[in-house]
Amino acid sequence: MNTKLDKSDYIILTVFYLISITLNIFDYLDQDATLLEYLVDIPMFVITSLSGVLLFMYFIIPRFLLKKKNYILFALYGLLVITSIGIIERVVGFSTGNNDWSKFPKLGNLILYAIFNGSDSIGLALGILITKKFYEGQTQISKIKEQQKENELKLLRSQINPHFLFNNLNTLDSLIDSNPEKAKEYINKLSLIYRYLIKTKDAEVMELSSEIELAKNYIFLIKTRFGKDYEFTIEENMALVDKFIPTGALQSLLENVVKHNKSNGTKPIKTTIQINEGWLMITNTKSKVIAQQESFGTGLKNLETRYQLLSDEKIQILNTDTKFEVFIPIMKLQGT
Repeated sequence: MNTKLDKSDYIILTVFYLISITLNIFDYLDQDATLLEYLVDIPMFVITSLSGVLLFMYFIIPRFLLKKKNYILFALYGLLVITSIGIIERVVGFSTGNNDWSKFPKLGNLILYAIFNGSDSIGLALGILITKKFYEGQTQISKIKEQQKENELKLLRSQINPHFLFNNLNTLDSLIDSNPEKAKEYINKLSLIYRYLIKTKDAEVMELSSEIELAKNYIFLIKTRFGKDYEFTIEENMALVDKFIPTGALQSLLENVVKHNKSNGTKPIKTTIQINEGWLMITNTKSKVIAQQESFGTGLKNLETRYQLLSDEKIQILNTDTKFEVFIPIMKLQGT
């Protein structure tokens, strides 16, 4: 759940506090409150209530409930904020009402009153916001999942796309006569790719080491088919154990290189895959010759959508006249 407040949230809070101020004014009229109580108590209620709401939405809920899932600290910090707000409102209200301080509640009663009053001050506003955020989050997740499923169906359909098979069969046809051993290796790599795609079609994420192996097999197909038009380098600058990326992400990025770049015959398209702590970066040189290769992936948009469900990190893209870079976050599953 995204707890950061947007424009609509502030509009809701504004309406809420306008209604609350109106009700407080009528209540004070019934009590024949002094002018000081109007000028101090009502603004103080808005300030303390809004402060409590912001503390919950920007600090307590995201840090202790969503990130750490530490329910004890969440409860303690929440109780501390509610009690503090209640005490402030009680002290201010007692002062503006010209009350006898000898009748001020003792510590035990003060804390009980503070908890009740603080909960009343921020509870309704906070509840409205949390409910709104929850349903917004559920709606967004439903839309993303729907798009995800649609993309997965497109991916599965395109994996058996006759154009992809046709291109590979053409490559095999030429290899069988010219280089039978290479043809056998090509068939083996192609079968490994299809076996992996079928095996992982329902997996959201896969181990980075497995994705690297898929990428190596896919690179073999590219280099066999296009010869020296493409050059690939893989730099593993960290251990791949317990590291994950979305299934097929690297293959999709490699496919993107071939789809959008074609060598001019004298200068190859150079692609580097760097695996660093927290990020996988794929960089390729660009050409002015547009390739017209059949795509059987769902591309960057699909990858960006998947990361919305899988990680708080986002894909980063750097596109210049000479190179195209994509940074994708490397994930660690909870408990690993």
